[in-house]
Amino acid sequence: MSWTGRGGNERRGYHHGNLREALIEAALALIAELGPSGFTVAEAARRAGVSPAAPYRHFRDAEALLAEIALRGFERFTASLAQAWNGGKPDPLGAFENVGRAYLAFARDEPAFYAAMFETRIAFDSYPPLQAAADQAFAILRDAAERLVATLPTGKRPPALMIALHVWALAHGVAALFGRGDAGRKLPMSPEELLEAGILLYLQSLGLAGGARKEN
Repeated sequence: MSWTGRGGNERRGYHHGNLREALIEAALALIAELGPSGFTVAEAARRAGVSPAAPYRHFRDAEALLAEIALRGFERFTASLAQAWNGGKPDPLGAFENVGRAYLAFARDEPAFYAAMFETRIAFDSYPPLQAAADQAFAILRDAAERLVATLPTGKRPPALMIALHVWALAHGVAALFGRGDAGRKLPMSPEELLEAGILLYLQSLGLAGGARKEN
């Protein structure tokens, strides 16, 4: 941030463009400390060093600021999942497990972004770019599921969309309960091991991993 002239409640000469980024950084810090429910535009403005009215030059309301943070979070999330998936290399099953680990890593390493993405009541359909970013992240899971399903003979392939949704729910549940580093719950295994075991058992039940059920 940079501005000149510190007289009055509002800093004059605040460089155009910096205020928006300063507000986003302040909001991220607030969410990391207090969670989405503890975030207010007024407090973000105070931490950014501007008047309570200044944020509304860039964001219509608190939801618009949260939507921008969630958008950026989904963009980072998509990049992390895509890197983990790596086009299904070295093999679809191994790459699919890497996606699960990347999901947990993002939730643990980027808790403020993750909270803005999944723990707020943003009306996604009111922010088309945000909806598109969320869809791109889910598309990684769906592509991975489609690649796995394609390894089965035609006629024995479960719906890829169903698999993607189930694995997403499983990963999100493990992340929410055990993988955020703030739950205070102790496990005899790591969240990554728990998720890997859950995914493996699920895929085995569908014939998509070793130990698959036998056909009658």
